[in-house]
Amino acid sequence: MSHISTESKRLLSYTVAEWACSLKYEHLSPEAIQAAKLFWFDSIGCALGGSQQEDAKILLKHYRSMSATADSSDGEGAGKGKATAFVSGFKTNPVDAAFLNGHMIRAMDYNDIYWKADPCHPSDLIGAPLALCESEGLSGQDLILATIIAYEIEMRLCEIGRPGVREYGWHHATLSAFAAPVAAGRVLNLTPAQIVSAVGISAARTFCPGAVTAGKLTNMKNTVDPWAGRMGAESALLAREGFSGPEHIIDGKEGLFAVFRHVQYKGQPAAFDGEGLVKDLPTSPESHYRILDCGMKSFPTEALSHAPLTAMMKTVKEHNIKADEVKEIKVEVIARAADILGDPHKYRPDSKETADHSLPYCMAAGLVDGMVTPLQFKEERVLDKALIPIMDKVKVVPNEEFEALFPKFQPSRVTITTNNGKSHSTRVDVPKGDPRDPMTEDEIAVKFTALGGDVIGKDQCKKLQKFIMSIDTAKNLGGLFELTTAR
Repeated sequence: MSHISTESKRLLSYTVAEWACSLKYEHLSPEAIQAAKLFWFDSIGCALGGSQQEDAKILLKHYRSMSATADSSDGEGAGKGKATAFVSGFKTNPVDAAFLNGHMIRAMDYNDIYWKADPCHPSDLIGAPLALCESEGLSGQDLILATIIAYEIEMRLCEIGRPGVREYGWHHATLSAFAAPVAAGRVLNLTPAQIVSAVGISAARTFCPGAVTAGKLTNMKNTVDPWAGRMGAESALLAREGFSGPEHIIDGKEGLFAVFRHVQYKGQPAAFDGEGLVKDLPTSPESHYRILDCGMKSFPTEALSHAPLTAMMKTVKEHNIKADEVKEIKVEVIARAADILGDPHKYRPDSKETADHSLPYCMAAGLVDGMVTPLQFKEERVLDKALIPIMDKVKVVPNEEFEALFPKFQPSRVTITTNNGKSHSTRVDVPKGDPRDPMTEDEIAVKFTALGGDVIGKDQCKKLQKFIMSIDTAKNLGGLFELTTAR
């Protein structure tokens, strides 16, 4: 694949690859650069908290034991690779580091969110550029460029489904596998043809069914997207060595568009807006970059629960409602939120993974505890049977009026009826953290310290904030990993 044929230029993978290869740091807008730093600040905070989750500990133990350079003296191994895992400081290869760090970012379901035809969490993918930047000795500016590329392509992929792949049973990690190798390939300074191969390699093995977020949830719920990030890193490295992948994986024969075209949705074949993937790709400081449209999470829960949680908390505070006064909590949301967050299994969660995707649990915990933070998803709280009667008072119902407003808005109306027959209702269309009501650096810092203060210390959290928010001046990323390692 040393040259691009005339026919190949018509394939979308080449258009995306050529854009990524031509984009340079000086083409980025100041707003996009600042957003990238804020998303890294939020993401690393999530990773510090995520490092304490049981699934993250299992993965670290597994990859330490799998490391060929493990230190056999302690049975776990320090590793001797060129890339570093957060908190533990474990040294390994960039592919494994991309996965471990990406999973820590994702582990608490507290990282960023973008909802269009499909949802996505672009920060699930940025562990790959970070690991490759470290292992290649690159700068903070190289990381920012790759981060903005990852957000741009991931978010565009979530816009172009007619409907989104979620509507017919596939997880958005399916789409992440197309975006991750583009950002990873840009870090490695691949040619357009090499990035096309990397996309083909990655996407060919990452079609993910929606079972990972349906019904009873498992550790895989927070793992499939970081795995797509891992594949992006590995696929880019393979492509650099000359390994090839199908260039037609997006819009060619039996590629993404073709295989989903066989699916009928409401009497019509599923489709994609291929032109929307590449139209007006940003190329200058005056361009609009998609990263500015991404949101952050003010609650460590599935994104569609944020508006109803915000509405309930406002109602409870305004009317000073106590848990034992509540007869019913009616939650009106869009249909997909009712399907994801209110199915029967969500009324009896038995794991953190199910609880943070359970609207009955989140509403009950928020009502009783007066907050919804990582503390509400500790095992002892999730399994507390005292919450069951409250959960059973939560009625989750789809609202057709709201459906027409999504995804521009994420409307939810919560009506609390008390034992004395009074009803109080609040509607929220834009949850805190949405780009229209964004989290400030100070607000992110509060979240960051809450997640990382007990992991690396509050003083180190402040130093890390300073490093991240000036990462564009860093010649290499060694200082970042020194500060993310627990002492």
